Amino acid sequence: MPRPHGFTYEAHRDGTVHVTHHGRPATTLRGRRAEAFLTEVTGGDAQPVRARWTGNHRRGNERRARDHPRTRR
Repeated sequence: MPRPHGFTYEAHRDGTVHVTHHGRPATTLRGRRAEAFLTEVTGGDAQPVRARWTGNHRRGNERRARDHPRTRR
């Protein structure tokens, strides 16, 4: 699986953080979640952090496998 790319974020004065993926809104974080995100994203490689927080790390086979008849309950 390729490494996450295309994520950016904007932190606003009111504490809100807007995360986008290739220019499209991915998520908005507020309050404690925004603080935790900013702490984590400044601590290392930011792309995987942003992908995990937005849920965009699940692509392709993981989504298709969820709907496979063998895995349905």
